[in-house]
Amino acid sequence: MTEPLLVDRADGVVTLTFHRPDSLNSLSVALKEALRDALRDATDDDGCRAVLLAGAGRGFCVGQDLREHVATLAADGDAMRTVREHYTPIAELLGGMPKPVVAAVRGPAAGAGAALAFLADFRIGGPGTSFSMSFAGVGLAGDTGISWSLPRLVGLAKATELTLLGTKVGAAEAHRLGLLTELVDTDEAVLPAATALATRLAAGPTVAYGQLKRELAAGASGSLSDTLAVEADAQRICGGTADHRAATEAFVAKRRPEFHGR
Repeated sequence: MTEPLLVDRADGVVTLTFHRPDSLNSLSVALKEALRDALRDATDDDGCRAVLLAGAGRGFCVGQDLREHVATLAADGDAMRTVREHYTPIAELLGGMPKPVVAAVRGPAAGAGAALAFLADFRIGGPGTSFSMSFAGVGLAGDTGISWSLPRLVGLAKATELTLLGTKVGAAEAHRLGLLTELVDTDEAVLPAATALATRLAAGPTVAYGQLKRELAAGASGSLSDTLAVEADAQRICGGTADHRAATEAFVAKRRPEFHGR
């Protein structure tokens, strides 16, 4: 049986590749469980200093495997338990990942697949990249954190338009809206560009990156007072790292710092 998720490790980057190309990497139970478990492993793995999400074949991920879902609806009165068991923990792990996350969004990303991309810190796309908030088209509300991530990327009014109308967003418009961090010239260049960015981030101050992400999440929804408290705690944590001490010494010595993620 083909593995639904490929896990590769190189240069501090853990690459998670959705591996169901015949269905544009739709999310089966097996793929969701593998992704959830791999994200838990990456969170706890000190050797992982950046995460890269990618899709095999010509698509990133088109969301829920609806063929499997139809069978589940017919057989199970609690078919939406996948939200509790899979989508919610995946979103919590991805959105709370204390390391940089890069998504190589080649081809379509729809529904929960788009939501996964939006939880990444950086999204690299090509001419064939597109996003579709397709939940309403199958009579569902959003999940996988899309109601949290999308308004933060494009604002509430645009998020309302995209989710209620299910409007497909092409690559150029996605870049203009901020759904893509970078738009490269060809679809073939998406994965190499994303890998290069993830490798660059993996060589950086991992603890500081995690605390910066924590600060930004707090600042996006909290009061100034609460955010200042988070900043003070984050600086306390970063100030005790070997990376901070070494980088300070390197600055004084006028040499390039080397970070080791601790």
